[in-house]
Amino acid sequence: MAETRGNARCMVVIRVAVFGAAGYGGVELIRILLEHPEVEIRYLGGHTTVGENLTEFYPHLGGAIDMAIGETSVAEAARDADLMFFALPHAVGAELVAEALELGKKVVDFSADYRLKSADVYAEYYETHPKPELLERAVYGLPELHREAIVQAELTAVPGCYPTSAILALAPACAQGLIEPSVIVDSKSGVSGAGRGLSLTTHFPECDESVAAYKVAQHRHAPEIVQELSLLKEPVTVTFTPHLIPMSRGILSTCYGRLTREIDREELVELYRGFYRGEPFVRVLDAGRMPATKNVTGTNFCDIGLALDPGAGRLIAVAAIDNLVKGLSGTAVQCMNLMMGQPEETALRRYAIWP
Repeated sequence: MAETRGNARCMVVIRVAVFGAAGYGGVELIRILLEHPEVEIRYLGGHTTVGENLTEFYPHLGGAIDMAIGETSVAEAARDADLMFFALPHAVGAELVAEALELGKKVVDFSADYRLKSADVYAEYYETHPKPELLERAVYGLPELHREAIVQAELTAVPGCYPTSAILALAPACAQGLIEPSVIVDSKSGVSGAGRGLSLTTHFPECDESVAAYKVAQHRHAPEIVQELSLLKEPVTVTFTPHLIPMSRGILSTCYGRLTREIDREELVELYRGFYRGEPFVRVLDAGRMPATKNVTGTNFCDIGLALDPGAGRLIAVAAIDNLVKGLSGTAVQCMNLMMGQPEETALRRYAIWP
């Protein structure tokens, strides 16, 4: 597919394939890639949607792309793609990722398959890992913590949406030893985080006008948070409680840690801004301001607000992201840019629509 934007035909330097193209993560990825001046989408792969044109499912992309969804065939896609995105459920794409790597293709994987470094931990929360020998080759795809490794990576594992918000909210405090290594993460997510499949939990009459906690103390994203925060200074334990909120997009994570020393609000803000200095997609708000999901909807930003509870001796860090962009497809494009030698912000510098 040759893609035209405006009156000028762009020079294509990165040819990509997208597997799982008809899911929420896949179609959001495609929407972002269509705005990338150095990318051409060469292959869309699916399963139940094979033979259908993408715009039959997503008419909002009408006029931007005219492409049918093909079989989930790495060999076929490899003829014309430099990098492959796998927006597939855990375990479903693990063998396909291995096949793509064997063919010399770079991979950005959306599933949980290559996020965790321990096959035993993966088995505890998911199932026996289908390709444990690839775990050491994968880089956890959070540029704010692993940028240099992502640049060199052949396989990048996009973080879970909840962990992205929690890790970014707590990383500066953990790295500086500002809080004790036992934290609480209270997260609330829009319904699109559950994907496009139908379930009673996400059925409109069941979730509208209601807020519910789920998978308390057993959510699969908890070990990601533990793994990444523990790399910063010392091993961390996490109590993580996710909640479903009746909105389409957004995650708000309120994180708590007991302080190890006294600090005022202004010093706290400066500590966080120093940690994230130069990071294009993390916005640390002024003291006294708190983030809201609406301020980041449709964007690749993570907004962080900070507070102190002197009576309890606790730090409170609140992070807001769009679960489908910074929590998934936006970070995937950020990683692709780094892996392929492109400016990191390309196709991602957009701001939220308001109101």
